[in-house]
Amino acid sequence: MVKYSSALNRTFAALADPTRRRILAHLARGHQRVTHLAERHAMSLPAVSKHLRVLEKAGLLRRRRYGRIHEMRLDAKPLRQAAQWVEEYRKFWQGSLDRLAEYLEKENRPSEKRKTK
Repeated sequence: MVKYSSALNRTFAALADPTRRRILAHLARGHQRVTHLAERHAMSLPAVSKHLRVLEKAGLLRRRRYGRIHEMRLDAKPLRQAAQWVEEYRKFWQGSLDRLAEYLEKENRPSEKRKTK
C-alpha cells in the first residue's frame, strides 16, 4: 500500500472544496491569470487568492509573476499520487468484494447433501 504522507493529506484537503476543484478544472484547460479566475468564479480577488494559496501549498499549482500579473498553471503530479493511493485501495476492496461474492454464491447454492422431505 502507498504510505500516508503530508503531501497526500494536503492534496486531499485541497480537493475537498468544490471551488478549488472548479479552479483546477479551469486550469486544466490552460494557465490563467488570477484576475480571470476571480471573474469566472464571481469572487473577490482576495477570496480566490486564498483558494489559490491552498492549492499552491498542496503542490497542485505553479505561479509565475510578470510584474503585477500573476499567472497560475496546473501541476498534476500530486493528482497522480492521489490517484495511485486511491487505486491501491480500489484493488484491495475489489478483491475483498470478489471474495465475498464467491462466498455468498457458494452459501446460496442448494446443497446436494441436504435431504429433501
